Amino acid sequence: MTSAGPDPPVRIGISVLVADDHPLYRDGLARAVNAHPDLDLLGHVSDGTRALAAIRRHEPDVAVMDIDMPGMSGLEVLEEVVGADLATRVVLISSHLDGPTVHQAIAVGAFGVLLKDAGPQEISAAARAATDGDVVLSPAASSLLARAVRDQRGVPALIELTDREREVLELIAEGRSAPEIAGELYLAPATVKSHLHTLYTKLGVSDRAAAVAVAFRRGVLQ
Repeated sequence: MTSAGPDPPVRIGISVLVADDHPLYRDGLARAVNAHPDLDLLGHVSDGTRALAAIRRHEPDVAVMDIDMPGMSGLEVLEEVVGADLATRVVLISSHLDGPTVHQAIAVGAFGVLLKDAGPQEISAAARAATDGDVVLSPAASSLLARAVRDQRGVPALIELTDREREVLELIAEGRSAPEIAGELYLAPATVKSHLHTLYTKLGVSDRAAAVAVAFRRGVLQ
């Protein structure tokens, strides 16, 4: 008599939480998730606050969330999930997207950004892909992301000054000389010269007039 061996392990599907404040869309997406044998619908909620509570309590494999929700936005929930180092992978959906939003979502750690017109089946596929570590973007989101990255190339990096450097720069803008700045701030002349050299380096200039002009143009001085 031969043994049939141990029973095969019960396959547990990918657990998915759905969060959207539009009841008809939320129900349709929940049904689409349920229709896939490898996806298990953990539940569906109507706002970001409930979504975050459910994620913290159950840690589903994937959370599919609308970006624009009452309570907390999908982006805010994403930031909390990533900040708390939770295992849940977030796929964001929206009826409308813009470049900065897509860029922020991917930068924070979203595993997908899709327009709702992608349809429940495609969104369910994105949830499955997220568990494999793949980032899925709808064609529109991909185009917007590329444009946002391209636009950012032309944005100058933020100029960070110490409080003392800012004081020196403000006095330069008022037309004060180096000795006057030294007296005003109770600094040695050599220290003022050192601050000026650092300011010129950070601003990418070589003289006082250019330093003031660049500082105003870059928003360092108002």
